[in-house]
Amino acid sequence: MISQSKVRNFCVIAHIDHGKSTLADRMLEITKTVESRKMREQYLDMMDLERERGITIKLQPVRMNWQDYILNLIDTPGHVDFSYEVSRSLAAVEGAVLLVDATQGIQAQTLSHLEIAKKENLKIIPVVNKIDMAAAEPTKTAEEIKQVLGCEESEIIFASSKTGEGVEKILEAIIERIPAPKGLEDGKLRALIFDSYFDTHQGVVAYIRVVDGRISSREKVSLQGTGVEFEVHDLGVFKPQLISAEELGAGEIGYLVTGLKDIKEVKIGDTVFPYSTKKIKITPLPGYQIPKPKVFASFFCEDSSEFEKLRDACGKITLSDSSLEFKPTSSPLLGLGMEGGFLGGLHLDIVAERLEREYNLSLIISQPSVEYKVIVSGKEREIKNPNDLPETFEKIYEPYALLEIITPNNYLGKIMEMVTSFRASYVTTEVLSEERSILKYEIPLSELFGNFHDCLKSASSGFASLNYQVTGFREACLSKLEFLVAFDKIPPFSMIVAKEKLEEVARAKVERLKKIIPRQNFEVRIQATTGGGKVIAAEKIPAFRKDVIAKLYGGDRTRKDKLLKKQAKGKKKMRRLGRVEVPKDVFLKFLK
Repeated sequence: MISQSKVRNFCVIAHIDHGKSTLADRMLEITKTVESRKMREQYLDMMDLERERGITIKLQPVRMNWQDYILNLIDTPGHVDFSYEVSRSLAAVEGAVLLVDATQGIQAQTLSHLEIAKKENLKIIPVVNKIDMAAAEPTKTAEEIKQVLGCEESEIIFASSKTGEGVEKILEAIIERIPAPKGLEDGKLRALIFDSYFDTHQGVVAYIRVVDGRISSREKVSLQGTGVEFEVHDLGVFKPQLISAEELGAGEIGYLVTGLKDIKEVKIGDTVFPYSTKKIKITPLPGYQIPKPKVFASFFCEDSSEFEKLRDACGKITLSDSSLEFKPTSSPLLGLGMEGGFLGGLHLDIVAERLEREYNLSLIISQPSVEYKVIVSGKEREIKNPNDLPETFEKIYEPYALLEIITPNNYLGKIMEMVTSFRASYVTTEVLSEERSILKYEIPLSELFGNFHDCLKSASSGFASLNYQVTGFREACLSKLEFLVAFDKIPPFSMIVAKEKLEEVARAKVERLKKIIPRQNFEVRIQATTGGGKVIAAEKIPAFRKDVIAKLYGGDRTRKDKLLKKQAKGKKKMRRLGRVEVPKDVFLKFLK
């Protein structure tokens, strides 16, 4: 039986590439949780995609033993699209290690995750990482941390995840500073489900934090939210592989095998109760707010006969990502597909790559869009697909976000000029340190999912970072932009655009289509039109020219003229009757 006083639960919060996964590697080595012969870089990143991209996508718990203490670490993602994973992790622990890169200083997403940790009243251990780097400025970074946290410099630990310097100090600080869990060891069972996945043989496997009481294998339990009852088939801890245990007590983090075959019966944020007290009133634990998708897109197969395979794949991938939800959709050109909502552009990109890689699918992805609210005949409608926007409406509202950009001061001018071109309105500037500032803007959410990130990196030479938070809907002047190829409308290319940028976007897209659509035997017109049918941009793809007079040698000129007139007449007829079959690779190039 493990005493709560010997348990410490914590996670590491940091910006992308600040050394979070490397720090976890050093902790696993120092605590001998993983044998040195089995050790590899980014050990807790279980997906190939995570290791290839160098980012953490899924949270991953691990249990370490150090100086008679049990340390439960939950490794978390750093990107803003996966903040939901971070919030779930922070709700299951008592403390957090704030990791800041000494070469980059505090970044926007670090501040965002720090705010969540403060709301959970977690004990924060500040760490300046990568002090071994030639470009490291640990003193300046420490000053930024002191300003943000209001802590003393003596509380800040200087370390290098790569060399291992200072990592033992971090482990000691976790034991000394992070409080032990305060659950009722002899109370009725209450455990929080903070993650889950589906196993073909075992059914749903839930990741739990036991708050009160104890839970044993073969014990019958129920879930407060769904009312589902089941017998615990197995339970245990993460090492980081699943290791069975007799029981889990208050304060411990582990897993339980439910045997349930429907992932929807196990809700993340639900409370596990003992079955014997099902009818006795027990206060459920505070759950999680269900994440709202921010960007929407549809997936279609290049081979339309693979739709069933796509639908099965989408169903399976939702088992490991609770924020995902798909529904069938269709397109006149692309056939049947699956429409989904995502937490951001990177989340969409990751899901698409997983579907292609893990399920051997070749996908066409529709133009990403955000959710709009439209007033038609006095009634409000939600629009997620540009093609669903009616021809006439009274008002349209689009989502806005509060944007925070942390940048060195010498890039302020360029960034402010760049951000304004994305329909953003300035809010304020806050001083982070002598050399860096925080710019705040209100910006339409749709503007963030285009080339905003690339433009920001270009304007700041890669030194700026951003974070955003959706604030609500505002009335806007928007119009549907549609594209016609050889007078045929191509629905997957449709988009909703601000009227002030309508002509600019139309011209750019039409020019792009001219470059990527293959030439035909007849002239092809490409047009961009507004919802009312007005053409605002157009281009022509010239026809292939066959030399019909090549075989003529000498003779009267009228023979040549006759053949050329016949050819011109034929081209005119083809232009009127000809149809362009838009190749699948054109969709990929246009929507990329």
